[in-house]
Amino acid sequence: MRAMICNAVHRPLVLRQDVAVPQPGPRQVRIRVHACGVCRTDLHVVDGDLPPPKLPLVPGHEIVGTVTDLGNEVTGLRAGDRVGVPWLGWTCGECRYCRSGRENLCDRARFTGYQIDGGYAEYTVADERYCFPIPVEFGNVEAAPLLCAGLIGYRALRLAGDAPRLGLYGFGAAAHIAIQVARYRGQSVYAFTRKGDREGQDFASKLGAVWAGGSDEMPPEPLDAALIFAPAGELVPAALRATAKGGVVVCAGIHMSDIPGFPYGILWEERMVRSVANLTRRDGEEFLAIAGRIPVRTTTTPFPLADANEALAQLREGRIRGAAVLVP
Repeated sequence: MRAMICNAVHRPLVLRQDVAVPQPGPRQVRIRVHACGVCRTDLHVVDGDLPPPKLPLVPGHEIVGTVTDLGNEVTGLRAGDRVGVPWLGWTCGECRYCRSGRENLCDRARFTGYQIDGGYAEYTVADERYCFPIPVEFGNVEAAPLLCAGLIGYRALRLAGDAPRLGLYGFGAAAHIAIQVARYRGQSVYAFTRKGDREGQDFASKLGAVWAGGSDEMPPEPLDAALIFAPAGELVPAALRATAKGGVVVCAGIHMSDIPGFPYGILWEERMVRSVANLTRRDGEEFLAIAGRIPVRTTTTPFPLADANEALAQLREGRIRGAAVLVP
């Protein structure tokens, strides 16, 4: 099969056309990939921001495809099922986190496109426990960003609680989905983009933001919660300053630059800072069900598989509006 291979971090991916088609092991299925989203976490992997990945590696963890073969012990899927595969790719099922429904915190967890070969390829294999049915309302390309941008945004919304006034810092793939869920829930959304990004602010306004401005600006009224999707630690103090008493700031990325020191006064009055770690199966089931009902509309830019490096470069430079998607 064809696949884009990461042989070393800080290096471009390499297109290979002679990669062996993977075989499913116990409780795994083989999937023909129809689309794979290009996520900022993919950048963190190939740019060396995270601990070294498995090498060589097929990146990609927003996978939409069709099941073609079943490994031993697979009970919940059949050949022909259309499924999505997210970042969390395997958990032990035995630790105290797994036993309490918090498998996103499993000490032995393994991740798609990081320790497990992912979807920048024509085929992949995945644990059947972490394959979610894709609602019929979505085409393959449109569904791909739901598998990480959508899921992480949904979990961040859950952790933020029922905040009437919600701020979104960093208006990329995750925020453009989260705003649609928040508006469906009746929340007012305030969007914060890079300074001077008028195009991004217009995009947020078209999706229903009641206000859009730069991340260096204060909103017209205090926020009840803020979600930070940009990997910039300096946004934490900024969001705290914009948040009302008792509010929460949720850091929704897997990687963030160091958070600078800040005065206790902007945390006082029961403000809270917390992080999102991965996802649970409950998140996947709930979000995909609600995404079909809303329905969420994703803004996507498709790229051929061979152009994965260009898609990553455009994402790195902030030139993608919505989400980039590879189409093998």
